[in-house]
Amino acid sequence: MILLDNVTKRFGPKILFENVSMQFDPGKRYGLVGANGAGKSTLIKILGGDEETDQGGISMPGTARLGVLKQNHFEYDEQRIIDAVMMGNKNLWDALQEKEKLLLGEVTDEIGVRLGELEGVIAEEDGYMAEGEAAELLLGLGIPATQHEKKMSTLAAGYKLRVLIAQVLFGKPDVLLLDEPTNHLDLDSIRWLEKFLIGYKGTLVVISHDRHFLNEVATHIADVDYQTITVYTGNYGDFVDAKYENKQRADAQNSSAKKKIEELQGFVQRFGAHASKSSQAQSRLKQIEKLKDEVQSRGVKRTSLVRPFIRFEFEKPSGRDVLRMENVWKKFKDENGKDKIVYEDASINVSRGDRIAVIGPNGVGKSTLLKLMVGGYANVDSDTKPHVYSPDKGDVRWGHDTSVGYFAQDHHEALSRAAAGSNAFQWLYSFDKLAPQEHIRGILGRLLFSGEAALKPVEALSGGECARLLLAKLLVLKHNVLVLDEPTNHLDIESIEGLLDGIELFKGTVIFVSHDRHFVSKLATRIVELRAREGDHGTEIVDYGGTYDEFLEKAGTDYIRKS
Repeated sequence: MILLDNVTKRFGPKILFENVSMQFDPGKRYGLVGANGAGKSTLIKILGGDEETDQGGISMPGTARLGVLKQNHFEYDEQRIIDAVMMGNKNLWDALQEKEKLLLGEVTDEIGVRLGELEGVIAEEDGYMAEGEAAELLLGLGIPATQHEKKMSTLAAGYKLRVLIAQVLFGKPDVLLLDEPTNHLDLDSIRWLEKFLIGYKGTLVVISHDRHFLNEVATHIADVDYQTITVYTGNYGDFVDAKYENKQRADAQNSSAKKKIEELQGFVQRFGAHASKSSQAQSRLKQIEKLKDEVQSRGVKRTSLVRPFIRFEFEKPSGRDVLRMENVWKKFKDENGKDKIVYEDASINVSRGDRIAVIGPNGVGKSTLLKLMVGGYANVDSDTKPHVYSPDKGDVRWGHDTSVGYFAQDHHEALSRAAAGSNAFQWLYSFDKLAPQEHIRGILGRLLFSGEAALKPVEALSGGECARLLLAKLLVLKHNVLVLDEPTNHLDIESIEGLLDGIELFKGTVIFVSHDRHFVSKLATRIVELRAREGDHGTEIVDYGGTYDEFLEKAGTDYIRKS
């Protein structure tokens, strides 16, 4: 059990939590939700001992093992992948390292005694099964056995995250703290993680903006909102229903109370001056005050959860044929300097009004496909040009009157023009200096950069703020084709819903990559699945030409269906 006792935490002048007392119980899986900046990640850091409270305290049993998903993806770059996982059990890893070091020298009687003690620790921690267990975790998270002996530095960022997830799970913690574990995971790996966590017996506290993941995993929702934390029983869908029902009930009760107040006030106005009725009038005044107090106590609570208003517009539609990719080849050098083919004779056509979801396992080339598409657009803006590709062979041709906007997966890389020290307003204004400043500020306000937030330095923006600023750029430039690479990463659930609203109303063409099944199932009119071919023949593009549900039926896969 984790106990919070009158916890207060400030971030500069902003109060994140004030006098919060609650507990996280064993055997329960808590989804931590709330707006970007509400304090979810700070709470995880406090629970994990990485940050101090300003007031109050956190307590848990002294014997409890704590597992925290590391956020520094480069910390273990010089370690073998399998070793990085085993380091999740510190007692075992320290014993194995000390044993190995002692065996390099002369084994004296004293060292022999110490080796015996170490063997006891290793046996107690199931050390002789450790490599097998670590390998099983890695395989479940989509890292093949051929990679396990290599260094962490050979992995892309998304795969490093998988190793860090395997590391924290390997430690068999009693308390598990996970901050956005599904970011950069493909659908199969998310499903594997869901199954693992559903069988987890300890206390789980997980931050996620993936509502499907929370619906599968969470037994409780901890809502971080306006300086307090409220716990709801059930998954995310139950939490939404409960909040809605509570609001409806409070609204109905307040409506009834207000009518009663009007009736009582009418009596007081009519008879308050008459001596014979004065005592009754006083009684009714007391009733009025009591009812007003009840209305106030049930009133709408202040909330930090705000949905951005996103509406994509364009001045002129594209032609019917939006994009043709024909016989495209693309290869890169692997860590050994050998050519690795990603695409070989790849072809795909896109028509006006398509909303295409590109899905497939990590590493198969989803982002590369989008970068090849955007790289073939002659008028791509200067910020985007350094981050897209040209094919080695084949053609990428955009149709008549297309205007292409690109949302990169790496947000900070995409904000490269901020290197000179721009704030959010200056960066956005640079894309349309002929626009009235009030227009740019209006767009920033709709994307939740109101007031002083619009003057925040771009390099100081959080992941969610970077994502919203990149979306604001797309609103300013008014493209009729949107190419979006993992646009929901780092957005809170309300921001994801705002983006969904905007894309559903958009009359142009959308091509996107997303691991968020709710997002894919709500938007996609066409599913394109990428599959790795056997041998060195790159990736196969399989076009299902239908919605996500239709894809699941046609493909006959065991992908998770949407809630």
